[in-house]
Amino acid sequence: MSVKEPTETHHDGTDAHVEGSDYLAKRQLKKGTAGWVLLAGLGVSYVISGDYSGWNFGLEQGGFGGLLIAGIVIAGMYLAMVLGMAEMSSALPAAGGGYTFARRALGPWGGFATGTAILIEYAIAPAAIATFIGAYVESLGLFGITDGWWVYLAVYAIFIGIHLAGAGEALKIMFVITAIALVGLVIFALSAVGQFDSANLTDIAPTDAAGASSFLPFGYLGIWASVPFAIWFFLAVEGVPLAAEEAKDPTKNVPRGIIAAMVILLVTGAGVLFLVTGAGGAEAMQSSGNPLVEALGDGAAAKVVNYIGLAGLIASFFSIMYAYSRQLFALSRAGYLPKTLSITNSRKAPTLALIVPGVIGFLLSLTGQGAMLLNMAVFGAALSYVLMMVSHIVLRRKEPKMERPYRTPGGVVTTGFALVVAALAVVATFVVDSTAALWCLGVFAAFMLYFGLYSRHHLVANSPDEEFAALAQAEAELE
Repeated sequence: MSVKEPTETHHDGTDAHVEGSDYLAKRQLKKGTAGWVLLAGLGVSYVISGDYSGWNFGLEQGGFGGLLIAGIVIAGMYLAMVLGMAEMSSALPAAGGGYTFARRALGPWGGFATGTAILIEYAIAPAAIATFIGAYVESLGLFGITDGWWVYLAVYAIFIGIHLAGAGEALKIMFVITAIALVGLVIFALSAVGQFDSANLTDIAPTDAAGASSFLPFGYLGIWASVPFAIWFFLAVEGVPLAAEEAKDPTKNVPRGIIAAMVILLVTGAGVLFLVTGAGGAEAMQSSGNPLVEALGDGAAAKVVNYIGLAGLIASFFSIMYAYSRQLFALSRAGYLPKTLSITNSRKAPTLALIVPGVIGFLLSLTGQGAMLLNMAVFGAALSYVLMMVSHIVLRRKEPKMERPYRTPGGVVTTGFALVVAALAVVATFVVDSTAALWCLGVFAAFMLYFGLYSRHHLVANSPDEEFAALAQAEAELE
């Protein structure tokens, strides 16, 4: 006589039910699409637009010195965080990424809070990048466009369409575009070295702020205000684990991919910060929509970098679409958000999970406020980093025997450092633009209210992320 599996479960203040095989059959991603090299390319692709535009607004907040100090601290935070995520992704390879880790460590409330913060980041970041793409297109005089909204609409429509064709095709296209963007950075670096002048780094006149100097023209507070823009050098690299269900041997390849991507981004970020500011001057670059091009002037190299810079911006725009769709797919499949959002098409691409955030992002891009949108994306990112680093620490304490094919060097000390810096980064978004940060906080609260009143009673017990959590609970009860 067989024991019938329960069709409903009740735990941690939530109610979950088991869906039939047809439910999950309609929500399948294509398996085995990416090895570690492709995943590393995906990680660089997420971020590379941050080298081409956006980071330079930090010069307006802290000058070169403030942005440099903030950049060093933030680079350390990201390296520590990536090492922590590499461990968690090797132990819990699922499309939910940070949500999956937090769900296992912090329960359904913590999991949904993390997934929501990531969604805020990934839905808004493409909108910010779209405004930078518009600036590049206008500076090139392409198609006679002088009003960016046509550009925003075109890039959203075209690249959502490519993603709907399937992950394998999308990842390969991203890899090629990213390679082109990296070549553009090399061309820029070779051209900018000849124009470098160390005096340009500190050409912003000091203010009367506390601690102000030529190195720190806006004083000590400028360092803190520069943090969100330093984050733009690395924002979204943490999205590599979202490809876990579509990767070959994810327990090995996801950690390799995310660490390799981080190493590349450390080199490109440092090079761009010094060379753009040293060639073009901090004062001239602090509000530029296309700083690499303007730093080079009007020569042939500037024109080449302008075209390739457009490729870099498109690479990140394109890849973050992939990230937001997978995060939304995972939350929807598990019942945290409306379940129709996770249905996949015949090419195993989540249709509505690509389209709905795309429509929201397009509407946000119409503001044309790239710096504001950047700060809003950073709010979601930094909040998710806090929750993910807490998850790593909790899992190390709560489940020391969990199988971890990769282990973080330094353990909880490493992720503890990242946690502290990430918490300070959340506060920094309010220093830069309190109104934008408060709007994001309000959206986050609305999501949590939706979960508390409705979706926590309608979770899907046999979704991969909920099964990970149920397995952990069963093991704990046995012990």
